[in-house]
Amino acid sequence: MAVDKHILNIDWEASGNMPKFRIVVDAVKSAISENRLSIGDVLPSVNQMCTEYQLSRDTVFKAYTILKEQGIIDSVPNKGYFVAEQTRKVFVFLDTFKAYKEVLYDSFVHNIPRNVIADVNFHHYNTRVFKKLIEDSIGRYTKYIVMPFEGDGVAEALSLIPREKLLIIDWKLYTDEQSNYLYQDFGESFGKGLQDVLHLLTKYKEVHMLYPEYTNHPHVTVEEFCKFCEANHLTYEVETDSESFEVHANVAYVSVSDRMLGRFLEQCRQKKLEPGINTGIISYNETPMKKFIYKGITVFSTDFELMGKKAAQFVMSDKPMQERIESHIEIRESL
Repeated sequence: MAVDKHILNIDWEASGNMPKFRIVVDAVKSAISENRLSIGDVLPSVNQMCTEYQLSRDTVFKAYTILKEQGIIDSVPNKGYFVAEQTRKVFVFLDTFKAYKEVLYDSFVHNIPRNVIADVNFHHYNTRVFKKLIEDSIGRYTKYIVMPFEGDGVAEALSLIPREKLLIIDWKLYTDEQSNYLYQDFGESFGKGLQDVLHLLTKYKEVHMLYPEYTNHPHVTVEEFCKFCEANHLTYEVETDSESFEVHANVAYVSVSDRMLGRFLEQCRQKKLEPGINTGIISYNETPMKKFIYKGITVFSTDFELMGKKAAQFVMSDKPMQERIESHIEIRESL
């Protein structure tokens, strides 16, 4: 059946500088996800859209073509465009798009059906960006998958999202007994992982943690590292100045930064040091390439593929979720 063109509820001012064709695409998706449009409903014609919203035909055609390519709408000659599939939109809010986050995201999108559309955004630990994107997203999505961080105003922004629609992932921040969360443990489980390789760490005279000044990695990992070293009578150091970092023989390193891992490997080549023989390293977070670099880099990591799959389960269910994804050490020749 034909629908009132006003059902799209397009708010040009609230959409800021977003391209007009994208605003139309989002408006149609929102109308479907909020049940204002149903399967079989006929969309306003191209001419109607042009007249009602002062749009060019190219703009409307581009929007409808994108929706058709995504399988959300279809068309019949001389009858127009109609809703082909119910769809839901999910707001995915990550910190940065590093290699291991790509594993998480790929797992997530491969475990949701095609009628669920994931809009991925990145905050880069910027509180202003975080708050603005959250505020702009309210009411436009059926579920929210958010990776938070410690910052002023972050908790207030999260409180704008209906609790039953929000899943906090990766960090267990700003949660209580009613919250939905899916997280990795950056503290105690890391200490247990180090205990698993204690016999390898004792080959070296010292153990250093590389925690550069630019990292946003939770500091609880550093605290757990220090506690582990003291309990096992290991000589240790926490290096925070990336510019002064220098690799030494007979020292094992634990790096929370892939950038520092790169500097470690580069200096090993220059100094003719062999990881696993006269120096060693553990890298935080598995990536597809670490098993191949230098005969393999030992990693401490959570299962990001499982995290993505679990997040998809939250999207497809109305059940609450409160889970921890286990982390472990993968021993390779770098240690």
